[in-house]
Amino acid sequence: MVAATHINRERESRGVLLSFVKSIQERDIVTYEHSRRVATYAQRLARCLGWSRREARNLALAALVHDLGKTWIANTILNKSDVLSEVGRRTMEKHPLIGARILIGCDVDSFYVEPVLYHHEAWDGHGYPTGLHGEEIPLSARILSVADVYDVLTSQRPYKAALSEAVARERLLLGSATSFDPTIVRAFLHLLDTRPNFTLPQRVCPLPERVAQFSPVLVDSMTSL
Repeated sequence: MVAATHINRERESRGVLLSFVKSIQERDIVTYEHSRRVATYAQRLARCLGWSRREARNLALAALVHDLGKTWIANTILNKSDVLSEVGRRTMEKHPLIGARILIGCDVDSFYVEPVLYHHEAWDGHGYPTGLHGEEIPLSARILSVADVYDVLTSQRPYKAALSEAVARERLLLGSATSFDPTIVRAFLHLLDTRPNFTLPQRVCPLPERVAQFSPVLVDSMTSL
């Protein structure tokens, strides 16, 4: 009975999350495509760290909505082509809390809420929104953080050019033990070293029609590990 209840709740959580994935695509295609790539990197990284296929796919689903809170931020801030003002930066930094509150309000399982809420926390405690330190930060969020930052670094944005894989790699190394969990950085760099063409291209593609059940098809660039 308990197991059946857990399975039903997990299924319901996935349905809610998938509806939000579609809303992100419709609201902001750039955030949607960024989230697809981050989901792929996070899934591969989780598998490299020993997570099961199911756990890694669930983390990928959380990654698909990690920037859900941004869809509630004004376009004047979200699409700004230069450096944000202090007020704009503080507004943008609310997006993890906004996203987490939306998911909590929909009774989504806490496994999915934690990486959304904590993916901007820093290993040295200087992150946001709560200033967690080291292993206080859930492992799911620590994995997502590295995947997220790598994609931001290697993506072109209105306010910056895309960095090369080599430069992005150096940035991750510089942030190891300050912004990021060193163990996770090492695992990510191992993937970069051992998987040819690891970095995914930027592209725009439609969300598959069938989203009632979560599967690797949802992020078609994901590969089984």
